[in-house]
Amino acid sequence: MSGAGKALNRTKDWTRRTAERVRRHLGPDRVVRRRPCWGGIAVAVLCYCLSLTPSLLPRAWWLQGLAAGVSAAVGYGAGAAAEALARLLLRWAGVRVRRRVRRTLWAALAVLGAAAVVTATAWSAGWEGQVRRAVTLPPHLVWWQWALVPVVAALVATLLLLAARTVRLGTRVVAHAFGTLVPRPVACATGVVLAAFVIGGVVQGFLLRAALDAIESTASLADQGTTKGVHRPGLPTLSGSPASAARWDTLGAKGRDFVGTATPRADIAAFTGRPAEDPVRVYVGLLSAGTLDERAALAVRELERTGGFSRRILAVMGTTGTGWINDQGSRPLEYMWGGDTAMVAMQYSYLPSWVSALTEDEAAATGRALFDAVYAKWRTLPADSRPRLLVYGESLGSFSMESALDGSLPTLVAETGGALFVGPTYDNPLWKSVTAKRQPGSPEWRPVVADGAHVRFAQVPADYGIPDAPWGEPRAVYLQNGSDPVVWWSPDLAFHRPDWLDRPRARDVSPAMQWYPLLTFWQVACDLAGADSVPDGFGHRYGTLPTSAWAEITSPPDWTSADTVRLAGMLESVREPGLLD
Repeated sequence: MSGAGKALNRTKDWTRRTAERVRRHLGPDRVVRRRPCWGGIAVAVLCYCLSLTPSLLPRAWWLQGLAAGVSAAVGYGAGAAAEALARLLLRWAGVRVRRRVRRTLWAALAVLGAAAVVTATAWSAGWEGQVRRAVTLPPHLVWWQWALVPVVAALVATLLLLAARTVRLGTRVVAHAFGTLVPRPVACATGVVLAAFVIGGVVQGFLLRAALDAIESTASLADQGTTKGVHRPGLPTLSGSPASAARWDTLGAKGRDFVGTATPRADIAAFTGRPAEDPVRVYVGLLSAGTLDERAALAVRELERTGGFSRRILAVMGTTGTGWINDQGSRPLEYMWGGDTAMVAMQYSYLPSWVSALTEDEAAATGRALFDAVYAKWRTLPADSRPRLLVYGESLGSFSMESALDGSLPTLVAETGGALFVGPTYDNPLWKSVTAKRQPGSPEWRPVVADGAHVRFAQVPADYGIPDAPWGEPRAVYLQNGSDPVVWWSPDLAFHRPDWLDRPRARDVSPAMQWYPLLTFWQVACDLAGADSVPDGFGHRYGTLPTSAWAEITSPPDWTSADTVRLAGMLESVREPGLLD
């Protein structure tokens, strides 16, 4: 027989032996017929029970089931790994667990585990009621829906475990296939690397990419649309008007909303009882100019064209991911200052904030470019005729504006006449800095910084008076709810207990909430889904609180606390922000 024939026979023989080993030891039936792991089930039950404990916000039954299922699956993996290690140690020590002991442990797990699941699910209804009361929602639940929580959790955990075992099966197939050619450690390492490569490719190259493509396509279409009832403005004081260099069709959907719904001076005059001006609103969209610097330069030219630099108030405003600006943050200034205001903003994305947050560099760069361009022009004006320069941002918009100030309190004090940041994110540089420097004894959810000389934190209007010390100029206010997961979620939650769970706690945080490694991180991450589904004053909803904040920051002439209450009542119907913005 020729050499080529012998090589072919050896290849066929190796293929047959490998296939037989795979079939005998690693058949697909091993995915579902493998004996359950005692330690895995025990830890899964524990994680399931802990996942039902109170978090920041109420959760729908299906979301609680999903969260509990993922927690149980992770717990099973951790428990299985711990049991495997224990088996190795016992084998190394020569200890053998008798079959009677194993049966007793399984019986105890069946009884105690079932009792724990039923008891924790029943107790969780009461815990959920506590959380609902903390955010002023009715405490009652639909009992049959809540009874489905363990069912949903079991389905989710089962699917995740089957997926994990399928991956493990594939890894073993590869390891055994290569085991006849290379040493076993090399074969195992090869199987793990290939499995990781395939999983990463599927998740990033298929699932994640497909999801992002779908989101981007939907967001792009939404950005091209115009909200019903919003029309191109005719006033020259607004971008998108016939006199504007920033064309209406380039502003994006949220930009068109911003300039197309500017407060009419007749409405302002009717509220104040005094003559008013048409407010200036400048907005530059992603399509308004080719580059970031060109868009910033266009924003300055628009301010010059509209007379924005001659107004008493000039506010640089950070946008959320879609380019949206909350009316609750813009309209109060126009009413308080009789329309003698100018506001300028620039779009950096049309994607939802939770997607845009993955690329924070764009938000930071846009905020910095816009503020630097406006500030460079502003500082050339005579000091006695400059407008008061303010900054404003909500959620990811607050991150954008803080980045524009280099995350520095001295920069904010030196270069602005006041600032309002609403619902800041955990990654806000200035927020992190001042919170870390809070005075001893002040809680993280309402810190006191340098005796409140410039910066104060509030959840209700009474908080502006904390501490009872002089409040200098310029003034900066952070609005942050104790139950806002946008503020309190961070990677540190996975392994470090947060200070905001210390006592005293914020009024809207359940006294029963506890911190657990990894689980609390996951719980608060799930709370993000419901951050906008609670009443004003809780979660990521701040209602009309920006009205009182602007009154404190800017001290409008002849403005009274009664005017603040009256204006807040009038603006109460304005839509609150959502995480999709």
